[in-house]
Amino acid sequence: MRTRTLGTTGPVTSAIGLGCMGMSALYGEADRAESIATIHAALDAGVTLLDTGDFYGMGHNELLIRDALAARPGSRDNALISVKFGALRDAEGGWGGYDGRPAAVRNFLAYSLQRLGTDHIDVYRIARVDPDVPVEETVGAIAEAVEKGWVRHIGLSEVGADTLRRAAAVAPISDVQIEYSLFSRGIEDAILPTARELGVAVTAYGVLSRGLLSGHWTRDRKPGEGDFRAFSPRFAAGNVERNLDLVDALRRIAEAKGATVAQIAIAWVLSRGEDIVPLVGARRRDRLAEALGALDVTLDDADLAAVEKAVPAGAAAGARYPDSQMAHLDSEK
Repeated sequence: MRTRTLGTTGPVTSAIGLGCMGMSALYGEADRAESIATIHAALDAGVTLLDTGDFYGMGHNELLIRDALAARPGSRDNALISVKFGALRDAEGGWGGYDGRPAAVRNFLAYSLQRLGTDHIDVYRIARVDPDVPVEETVGAIAEAVEKGWVRHIGLSEVGADTLRRAAAVAPISDVQIEYSLFSRGIEDAILPTARELGVAVTAYGVLSRGLLSGHWTRDRKPGEGDFRAFSPRFAAGNVERNLDLVDALRRIAEAKGATVAQIAIAWVLSRGEDIVPLVGARRRDRLAEALGALDVTLDDADLAAVEKAVPAGAAAGARYPDSQMAHLDSEK
């Protein structure tokens, strides 16, 4: 497995990371045994970066990672655990904003360390900036945890260029986690150039646009119960058909390369720079194996031009999130 570094101050990680969210929440039912087997398969393949959030399944995802690592003695030493925190939930699964106060940072961290069964978290980041708390205070609290040895590196998530600069002035930032794919290229205007100027890497989530770019979503498929894609603008009637037309154009390129649509989409993200680490949200071993196959796909200039023609920047129909969520994204301001 090739490796990449999360920024000038971050850890060395595998070229591709595993996003574990779907094993616990937001994509409908997941099989626990298969989820753990998928984490093991990722580790066996040389994947080191495991990404989670303390609010994924109300802590379920952290416990899942704990159990997966515990079943493989010594595997914690080879795993980099990235945790997002700050989202407020209720017993009905509702969302109540984000809390970035220093006291909340310390509280969230204490619970994550316990659930994960570890004495440190490799990369710790607030999931969304708390609009009522200066980012300097939130990052400062994480920096204190770094000094105590409970956190190794500081990350950010879905922040704009100005916020990234302010945060980096407080403490070294390893990476910013943000959506980036053929369907979501907004970071190219200001966020990515700023990150590169500051020596901050990008961990890119949503590289398959929540399944749209996987090549496996069909026009007659409907999101199941508990699947948040039922509320996603890109999966809405009218939009999903237009987006799948783009996927069909990408499929023709994939077939000519002897690859799958997912592999081309991931390979494109990999081609954008050594400072970008795609997160794949595989919940099954076969999907993980397909994603890792992207590492064997080489896109030359002609291939990249063909991909850009098939899926031009801004061609996707529908926003990344519903309007209510887009309004609170610092990265969109």
